[in-house]
Amino acid sequence: MLAIDVEDLRKTFQVQKNREGLKGAFRDLFKREYREVAAVKDISFQIPQGEICGYIGENGAGKSTTIKMLTGILVPTSGRLKVGGYVPYEEREKFVRNIGVVFGQRSQLWWDIGVIESFQLLRKVYQVPEADFKRRLDELVERLQLQELLNRPVRKLSLGQRMRCELVAALLHNPAIVFLDEPTIGLDIVVKSEIREFLKDMNREHGTTILLTTHDLQDIEALCSRVIMLDDGRIIYDGGLDELKARWGTGREVKFQFGKATAKALLEQWTAGMPVEWTAENDLEATVWIPLELNVSDVLASVVGRTDITDIKIIETNTDDIVRSIYQSGSAERKNGDKVLEGADIHA
Repeated sequence: MLAIDVEDLRKTFQVQKNREGLKGAFRDLFKREYREVAAVKDISFQIPQGEICGYIGENGAGKSTTIKMLTGILVPTSGRLKVGGYVPYEEREKFVRNIGVVFGQRSQLWWDIGVIESFQLLRKVYQVPEADFKRRLDELVERLQLQELLNRPVRKLSLGQRMRCELVAALLHNPAIVFLDEPTIGLDIVVKSEIREFLKDMNREHGTTILLTTHDLQDIEALCSRVIMLDDGRIIYDGGLDELKARWGTGREVKFQFGKATAKALLEQWTAGMPVEWTAENDLEATVWIPLELNVSDVLASVVGRTDITDIKIIETNTDDIVRSIYQSGSAERKNGDKVLEGADIHA
């Protein structure tokens, strides 16, 4: 079953042209000229029920515009979309009962009243029965450790505390689909980790579908099996993280710690004929870069047993580095030479 079904979705805006100089500004007062700007350009994708999908791209790539169309805030210029079986902008009242939304920069809680009072107001907005509300609230409060925060005004919460409360507010009515826009922005590492674990548990226990937009690719690594990349309103990649690493990863690193001095020249001699590169801080620590086409085990077999090794650490290609290199390269090609990405100049 599909949670989100998007086909040839497009959104254009009329943007005023500003003419130069005092004369131009005066003419703009009486006769404005406009140009059409396409923020989202005929994109198509499908997200099955229960999937956690990352949706990434630079500022201005079209992420937020897409999310606003998927949540019914904006009406598409053309194309077709269904979310949870509903057309968001046509069946608004039924549709919103099936989704939860968290915008990292905006709050759905009332600033000057206690957190629990905000939750009670949202219960009435979503028409959640009292018994279901209490059961769900108790579960979420215990899981996110909010017991001490319920009677505090929202304005007295720290950012991390507020974001945990925002998640509860978005999930009180037990939505099947949740949209998260920068849910961990500005948070410290501990709070980020807590929120990621909570989202994974929610997905596993309730089958909640999550569409996550973020600039923090550690969120993507921790949560998503699939990622959709957007550039200039178009999808430039849609696939799994493992496939992304396999296709565009440059290689892996293996770090060795030795119990006795082992010269770099000796390591290079043992791996002669292999397309690897050694670097060494000193005679007790060395790192070897291994291209993807070479098995790590072959390199290890050339070293293990020939010297005293106290520790080995294998470092896979980081998603952050891969995505950044794709976006900054100007183009990217598949291993077989078929061009799949063009004109990308994005920083995730």
